[in-house]
Amino acid sequence: MTLPYGIFSTGDSAPRVGVRLDNQILDLDMVGRLGFFDDLAFNRAVFQKPVLNEFMELGKPVCRAVRQRLIDLLTDPEKPLEAFANFVLIDAKATTLHLPIRIGDYTDFYASEEHASHVGRMFRPQAEPLLPNWKHLPVAYHGRASSIVVSDTPIKRPNGQFLGPDQQPVFGPSNALDFELELGIVIGKSSGLGEPVSVSEAEDHVFGFVLFNDWSARDIQRWEYQPLGPFLGKNFASSVSPWVVPLEALDAFRIDSPPQQPTPLPYLQSTGKNHFDIHLEVVLQTPDRPDDVVISRTNARHLYWNVAQLIAHHTVNGCNLNVGDLLATGTISGSAPDSYGSLLELSWNGTRPIHLPDGSTRTFLQDGDTVILRGWAGEKEVDFGEVRGIITA
Repeated sequence: MTLPYGIFSTGDSAPRVGVRLDNQILDLDMVGRLGFFDDLAFNRAVFQKPVLNEFMELGKPVCRAVRQRLIDLLTDPEKPLEAFANFVLIDAKATTLHLPIRIGDYTDFYASEEHASHVGRMFRPQAEPLLPNWKHLPVAYHGRASSIVVSDTPIKRPNGQFLGPDQQPVFGPSNALDFELELGIVIGKSSGLGEPVSVSEAEDHVFGFVLFNDWSARDIQRWEYQPLGPFLGKNFASSVSPWVVPLEALDAFRIDSPPQQPTPLPYLQSTGKNHFDIHLEVVLQTPDRPDDVVISRTNARHLYWNVAQLIAHHTVNGCNLNVGDLLATGTISGSAPDSYGSLLELSWNGTRPIHLPDGSTRTFLQDGDTVILRGWAGEKEVDFGEVRGIITA
């Protein structure tokens, strides 16, 4: 069972916590009012909140107990919730979904070797694709939390500086707007300032995962990023899926971490099943053809650095984590051309247009295009749902 957590509202009701069950939402506030959590030692008021932060702050023992109680209720042959279905189950189509967490800080990593190698080959064709530090540490930058939006929020094409045809800077709307297929890691446990989190302790700080689209204006980014990194080309918007998949839902889909050469420094060494087998795909809908066109399929197994390593590196200098922080993996790409996680790669920086079934082509996104990211594990035993956004002028 996935049992992802989210925030929903109906009509004039206040946003509150729910769990998605296929086409319905289980209202956890109402489940609590009916007494199904009475023997669990926590304040049920957390389910009346407009974000998941207060629930996550209860800690893993409580969150796991709630998840197990929901599994027990939903699999009980006597169907104890059935008598209260009109009170606890809501048609998902009749709800509005909200940003599920109050995000304090956001860090974007660069954890896919294939993606980093593709970018290196594009922009440094005469040099080694990976920069010298890449296989020694998880590269990252701090992003902008205030512009992270929930799925279905329209994405306005950003303005900024970029180089014109004469290689002189001009100002205007980006001509190279792109998506980035990523996973977001939701932090559910704080750490103290000055207290590194080890690889072995890192997953204790993970509440769950979301799909994450880190929209990118490639032309703006290309002009601005040296020497300090991305700024206006990235911070105008990022989109997250409305449902947070708990870490525990993915236990059956753990896989061995790939070999890492050279061997990382001791604080980053990680063995065992610390990667996840999560299928990911990108769908493009165009204004003239609203049908789904899958333009990329990949898998989270292609990440070089695993979640525990990302957290260990993030905190090794004493940087503290807070409940609600969001860490993103960076673009996830495979080695096959149809497994690239961005248009930058799929069109090889605009030099190889991708051809769509209606006869049109794309190098980068046009106004009216809708991008949908989807994710699942197994035969959809775990379903991440989707995150979508339409580009507007």
